[in-house]
Amino acid sequence: MKHPSFIQDIINATEEGNKDNISRTKCYQEFYLTNKEIQWAFLASMVSRNAGWNMTDLNVHPMKDLLSRDVRQQLFATFERANWLIFSDAYPQLLLYKRSIEKGEPLFRHLSTINVSQFMIREWESFWHTKDKERLVKALIINEQNVIEKPVIQHPFFKKRVFHRVPYLSQDFFHLSAVLFPTTTGKLYGASVHDFTNVSKRISLGKKLYQLLFHPQFYPLFYQFAVQTEPIGSRTEYEQYFLLPVAKTPMLRVMYPIIHHRDNIRPDWYLSGRSVKKKWWRDECYKTTMDVSHRFYAKRFAMLAFQQLKSPQ
Repeated sequence: MKHPSFIQDIINATEEGNKDNISRTKCYQEFYLTNKEIQWAFLASMVSRNAGWNMTDLNVHPMKDLLSRDVRQQLFATFERANWLIFSDAYPQLLLYKRSIEKGEPLFRHLSTINVSQFMIREWESFWHTKDKERLVKALIINEQNVIEKPVIQHPFFKKRVFHRVPYLSQDFFHLSAVLFPTTTGKLYGASVHDFTNVSKRISLGKKLYQLLFHPQFYPLFYQFAVQTEPIGSRTEYEQYFLLPVAKTPMLRVMYPIIHHRDNIRPDWYLSGRSVKKKWWRDECYKTTMDVSHRFYAKRFAMLAFQQLKSPQ
């Protein structure tokens, strides 16, 4: 199908930016720095950083000793596929918004030619007129979690090999995985990721993280960290700011090659009978004022202790 030249430019830029976790993180952040009204882009960049940290964690101690190579590869594939899909869907929306600003007119009708949901076409048209930043963030959270629902969460491979396997279930049960927003003072804020297979809970988590990231008290701290700290896909990004020294973890691009994804035809989730629940639009009641670094590292130390007990004497 022949696209207008600017649509082809958007497709090309998306493919270039979707090479790996680092390129995605940088694209989201660079877009936000020049389009601060699109708050979701900053949220996406910070969540993408977390995905990179989780990917590298799989190949360092203690996870390297606790999980088999096959399980670690399957978990990496889950992170990579979900984040690749979200970027392939969301980044063209951001670029088309930028093009609309440059042209001085809404061009969102073109989103249908690149398989973006009718749900988001409607929401971008609404945002163009209302400038309701918070609603747009919620809409993008709702959309992207529904985008990954069928091809990742409900996909037979991931369902059988990852979400029904003991390592995933145990990690989920103990809340050992978390989305963290660091600061250059060494403090960490964030929320646990649990029950990842439930789309409503993933949307709820996204809204909680949005509240935290743009909380007036903390946003300047998170923003300072982001602009000051180069994404490398390693927890060294924020552990370098700790008062006590921590062993450096390798960079993501040292550990993993670029993965070439097959972009299957995606039916529009919004037109396939999945309704938008009222609770997805509601604000979350979430206490955002607690530094979670002590809890996070208590769990990390617990995993290290378990590794020692598991290792042969």
